[in-house]
Amino acid sequence: IDNPRGDMRIEKCYFCSSTIYPGHGIMFVRNDCKQFRFCRSKCHKAFKRKRNPRKVRWTKAFRKAHGKELTMDSTFEFEKKRDVPVKYDRELWSKTVESIKKVETIKSRRQSQFIKNRLKAGLKLHKAADKREVEKGIYLLQEPAVTPDRIIAAQKMRMAAKRKPVEEMEIEEN
Repeated sequence: IDNPRGDMRIEKCYFCSSTIYPGHGIMFVRNDCKQFRFCRSKCHKAFKRKRNPRKVRWTKAFRKAHGKELTMDSTFEFEKKRDVPVKYDRELWSKTVESIKKVETIKSRRQSQFIKNRLKAGLKLHKAADKREVEKGIYLLQEPAVTPDRIIAAQKMRMAAKRKPVEEMEIEEN
């Protein structure tokens, strides 16, 4: 037993970097006593097939290597593993919980901002592609034969045509 106090140690998967809770996952120990923890058999099988996590699209390593997620941020310093035991102090514990909540809010804001900035480039590309498509098919967009101005002018002509026979009849009667 490495943890006499009974704390819950949450590990990270060696392959995909997801969290592994106690009693879950697979642990592989190599001949040189290096331990590899895997969250599920999918990760373990990929590791045994010698797949590179940076080339497998569903891993955190791929997402970070290809600029899909934040890689360098000061909020990641709080997630580092610390093996130094600290004596329990209620005040310290409450401050730690409050600071964890603050760090999580800051981290989520920064991640959402990073995603927005990353998607801006895609929006520009989509707009440019749309413009090219419109320019290519501009001949399809001809001015319609019937416009609102022409409809109004035709209605006025009809009304005027109806009035003329009535006026001519009144003149003939007199």
